[in-house]
Amino acid sequence: MKTLRLILSDQLSSQHSWFQQVRSDVVYALIEIPPETNAIKHHVQKLLATFAAMRAFAAQLREAGHRVEYVAIDDVRNQQQLDTNLTWLISKYQATHLGYPLPDNYQLDVQLRAFCQQHSIAAEATDTEHFYTTRHELQQFFEGKKQLVMETFYRYMRRKHQILLEKDGKPVGGQWNFDQENRKKWKGEVDIPATFPLQNDCREIKKALDQANIPYIGTVDAQAVQWPITSVQALHLLRHFLETSLAYFGTYQDAMTIQSWYLFHSRISFALNVKLITPQEVIKTTINYWQEHQNVVSIAQVEGFVRQILGWREFMRGVYWAYMPDYAAKNYFGHTRSLPQYYWTGNTKMRCMQHAITQSLSQAYAHHIQRLMVTGNFALLAGIHPDAVDAWYLGIYIDALQWVEITNTRGMSQFADGGIVATKPYISSANYIHRMSDYCSDCYYDPKQRHGDRACPFNSLYWHFFVRHRDLLQRNRRVSMVYHLVDKMPATERKAIMECAAHHLANLEEL
Repeated sequence: MKTLRLILSDQLSSQHSWFQQVRSDVVYALIEIPPETNAIKHHVQKLLATFAAMRAFAAQLREAGHRVEYVAIDDVRNQQQLDTNLTWLISKYQATHLGYPLPDNYQLDVQLRAFCQQHSIAAEATDTEHFYTTRHELQQFFEGKKQLVMETFYRYMRRKHQILLEKDGKPVGGQWNFDQENRKKWKGEVDIPATFPLQNDCREIKKALDQANIPYIGTVDAQAVQWPITSVQALHLLRHFLETSLAYFGTYQDAMTIQSWYLFHSRISFALNVKLITPQEVIKTTINYWQEHQNVVSIAQVEGFVRQILGWREFMRGVYWAYMPDYAAKNYFGHTRSLPQYYWTGNTKMRCMQHAITQSLSQAYAHHIQRLMVTGNFALLAGIHPDAVDAWYLGIYIDALQWVEITNTRGMSQFADGGIVATKPYISSANYIHRMSDYCSDCYYDPKQRHGDRACPFNSLYWHFFVRHRDLLQRNRRVSMVYHLVDKMPATERKAIMECAAHHLANLEEL
């Protein structure tokens, strides 16, 4: 019996039980196939970092004594399709079994199961051994409940895994969630730490991509790619975050500024999502650091960071497996507009959008508030089709894989799921962006004006959104106050706002 084991591009975990024993009858296969290239253009940094991480992982396996078959993007044998590549590899090694970690992508999971059935080869699918939860644990936890509540799930996870708990089972610090303390605007009162110096030379991979005519977006310095491609690099980046940024992470995690593309965020999401590091070691390392530095790092900072990984990340994965494949077609508001061209160029007079998009194109990164309350906020207000929003987010961000992207985008950001993830649409006028950033300074538009030639488009579009979707939202208790304000608004003011919004919607490309 010979076994071919497929290692997917986001399954690069050296801690998996597969690799604890060297077996001569097992061959590990890593195949460079650009993810969803035909449908979505991905950021060049995402492609380079992913392939570089795969190559480094293959070298690590070989050094440990494992048999490895690596198919590079420019390999003449590479047929650019998973099924056809697997077919010839199975034939080459006369494999009787195909092993693979359970994919985190729904379509790929279906594809691999169908492949094994069609080729009459025994499948050995195994758990990734990465997440805190099983695929369907969240669905089972909320069985019979009307609403999925992340906070409820988060507290369950804290108790189950004994994280940040006192001996009596109460939360460390006296409360479960310190989010109210973590909403401060950064005004320069704390220095932003220097970027951790990662410079991975990916010029050969870039050359191969270009020669193969692989389409991509964004820019890159191919000889100095800044993302971790090994577990060692990822752990160094985590340590850098703990030593330079954890003390301010929670306080400023929602802040935005033109002076920094990362502020106090960890930037470990790519490494975490391709499994170079595990959520368990990230949380354990973080809590250990905090326990040794409680004089400078408060519980609010640590709890906020842990909640993103133990709570939100696991919650989103659970939603994905509970609702796919139907989730990918949800469009609660029936939005149909195309994504404006400036999402691909940053050429817009809206300074917040210009900065967030330009940063995304140059860094392949934007933190969660930039995604949710700037680019996502505008897309929802403008009525962009969720498919277009999904494709943009999945392609442009270094850490975007479908299981975590689509639930955040179609659910949290666009409310296209009608309230499965969020209890209300997360939209705002210019006031929120002005309060949490320095984007509005020197902007062409005035964040305080609701209508007029120089009025910020976020303002009129905000009110227009609620008016046009009143039949779907007016019974939502979390936004009922908005409708009280709409109804109290003077008729002339309301008319001017609606006309301004209609003009913006008819001329989105000119904003």
